[in-house]
Parts: sequence; structure tokens; C-alpha cells
Amino acid sequence: MPTAREIMTPDATCIGAKETVLDAAKKMTELGVGALPICGADERLKGMLTDRDIVVKVLGSGKDPARVKAGDLAQGEVVTIGADDDAEEILRTMSRHRVRRLPVIDGHVLVGIVAQADVARALPDPKVGDLIESIST
Repeated sequence: MPTAREIMTPDATCIGAKETVLDAAKKMTELGVGALPICGADERLKGMLTDRDIVVKVLGSGKDPARVKAGDLAQGEVVTIGADDDAEEILRTMSRHRVRRLPVIDGHVLVGIVAQADVARALPDPKVGDLIESIST
């Protein structure tokens, strides 16, 4: 069974908690991604910011993305996976928390992101189907 480290997309780029949502949107565009980890000044993970968060929580609410800080959208405890956790644990964690992306940490250091697409490439079809069903319902 592959580990998170083996199937993750490495070198995840953070958006700083004090950077604006507009900065985050520009960074997402440059990188071609739909989500960014939010990191604090202490380099610790504070949350995840998605393109949907920007649309619904900022634009849809009439807020100015140039004034809203990325850290303002970090909510609750961040769901992560350890770099050496196996694919079964990735499936369980994604299903339990109904998330499509998991930041991968080694100790307290962010080392990558495991996305639903990474899991789909690495695992047999039935397990992927079960994951998609559990996240989508």
C-alpha cells in the first residue's frame, strides 16, 4: 500500500495568513490549483483556502478580496495526513472528514498535498469509487 509521501504532490505552496484573498486568487491562477494551504508566520499550517471559499465566503458575501486576509477564512482544526501514513489511512481520513485534499505533514512541516486525483491514480478503482461516493454524498 503506497504512503502519502509516495502519491502526494510535493512542494505545496502556502498563502500567508496575513496575505489577502486577492493575493491567494492570483497565486492559485499562477499555479493552476484550486486550493492553497494557509500558513502562519510560524510556518505552521492554519487551514486550507479553496477557490470555492473565495467565491462563496468573500465575493458572494460582497466582501472585498483585497481586504480580506486568507487567515480570516481558516476555520477550526486542519485535517492533515502524516507523510508516512498509508493509502488506507488517506481514504479513511478523506471519507470521515469529507475532504478532497489533505495537506501532508512530516512532523509539523508541510511537505505536500494529497488530492482526490492523486488517490485515483494510485489505488484500484473500487476503493476510489467508494471514496468519491463518501465525499460527494
